[in-house]
Amino acid sequence: MTREEKSKVIERLTAELADNTNIYMTDVSGLNAVQTSNLRRACFKANVKLSVVKNTLLSKAMETSDRDFGDLNQVLVGNTALMYSEIGNSPAKLIKLFRKKADKPILKGASIEDAIFLGDDQLETLSNIKSREELIGEVITILQSPAKNLISALKSGGATISGVLKTLSNKKE
Repeated sequence: MTREEKSKVIERLTAELADNTNIYMTDVSGLNAVQTSNLRRACFKANVKLSVVKNTLLSKAMETSDRDFGDLNQVLVGNTALMYSEIGNSPAKLIKLFRKKADKPILKGASIEDAIFLGDDQLETLSNIKSREELIGEVITILQSPAKNLISALKSGGATISGVLKTLSNKKE
């Protein structure tokens, strides 16, 4: 690879690191061709981008990036594959599901928003992170709950003040 080609790859990687807030670094070495094809297919279905990179080029891209990757440079040993996703827990769930059939991919580290996770033992934590949409849904459900209680009280109490008070007092008991 020429120096010019390397600089282009570093520029591309730097742009990808800047554009993606959820980045997983994994080790997929040792997967055979069928398993690799299945992993790529699963990534495509889950809207996760998978790319294998050279550690030295990725390290240089991380250094030139505006983001702080903390100690993620330490995990750049051996083969490294990057997984990008808009949803923070998608790659972790995909890795867990895929590892039911194979020993890999192994999670080396991840950068989710501004948080850094190191090691394969963080996979369970990452898979349990709620996405933005899930959190918004929970907040909406919590906010709707009192309104639903009031509406059901009005319906069951015959829409009179004494009926509403009676229904509400019975619910407290």
